[in-house]
Amino acid sequence: MLIKTANLTQLDEFDEIIDVRTPVEFAEDHIPDAINCPVLSNEERITVGTIYKQVSPFEARKVGAALVAKNIAEHLQTRFITHPKSWRPLIYCWRGGQRSGAMSIILNQVGWAAHKLEGGYKTYRHDVLEKLAVLPKNFKFLVICGPTGSGKSRLLHALEESGRQIIDLEDLAQHRGSLLGNLPDHAQPSQKLFDTRLLLVLQKLDMSRPVYVEAESNKIGRIGVHDALVSSMHKSECLLIETPDNVRIAGLLEDYQHYLQAPDMLIDQLQGLNRYHGAKLLEHWAELIQRGDFTTLVGELLKVHYDPSYLRATAKHFLLREKAKRIPLDDLSNNALLKIAASL
Repeated sequence: MLIKTANLTQLDEFDEIIDVRTPVEFAEDHIPDAINCPVLSNEERITVGTIYKQVSPFEARKVGAALVAKNIAEHLQTRFITHPKSWRPLIYCWRGGQRSGAMSIILNQVGWAAHKLEGGYKTYRHDVLEKLAVLPKNFKFLVICGPTGSGKSRLLHALEESGRQIIDLEDLAQHRGSLLGNLPDHAQPSQKLFDTRLLLVLQKLDMSRPVYVEAESNKIGRIGVHDALVSSMHKSECLLIETPDNVRIAGLLEDYQHYLQAPDMLIDQLQGLNRYHGAKLLEHWAELIQRGDFTTLVGELLKVHYDPSYLRATAKHFLLREKAKRIPLDDLSNNALLKIAASL
């Protein structure tokens, strides 16, 4: 039976996009709005792969075909049972091969106009990377600079609330972009899923209007920010927030409450600074944590580590920083930030 195919430009022509890969593959990344109807479970795919390598491809195909047939039958009896004859699904797997082919054949035999995505997820992934290499060059970015705790993220959110266009890279990466940047109860997405989410944000932006973005390095936790976006940010106009140290410290203590409630975890995380500042200073900071003197701790971390690191990085990379519009900010409340946002 000839399997009908479609390409990425035709995604909007279908009622549903079905990803037949395993749940693990789907969780790592998938085409936006796709649903996961795996024809092999995580464990079943491992089983078939093991037979393929240790016994023979033929034996693996026999086992795999039986499992695929069983799983497609289950989807037919549950998720697809109420769909009308007019339903048009687009189906994809890793490379547009056997898994999506099997599902497409059976759905077409039922009477639905099922199509298979040419090249599968692999083609989609290449398309994402190609667009991320080009799209950032089409925008005018306004980069919000300022040392740690100055209120960059808070101002970015106030700008969004005021109707401005933003890209919140830290939210997309689920990380605050520093040694202590892990968010409680939030694991970082895979690099592939971050890329997909970033592309979705870029595609929704109006190229004729400026886009505000927080100054970031090319790594946010373990997530890499693509060269084209980083390069465009480095060449863009900057806004420099100037916030008093006491306000910065108070804001950081508010934002990092999860560490204050888990001192042992904080001490452990700070061990990553050992190569920069040595064991003696880390022991001192551990003593401050154990005493609960977090105000002194944060002040010293800013003075000794974060501020010098920030100054080196921004001076090196953000070419227009010296010409930046300076924004005095002595109040990190939302009302104060909304006033600042309205004045920009």
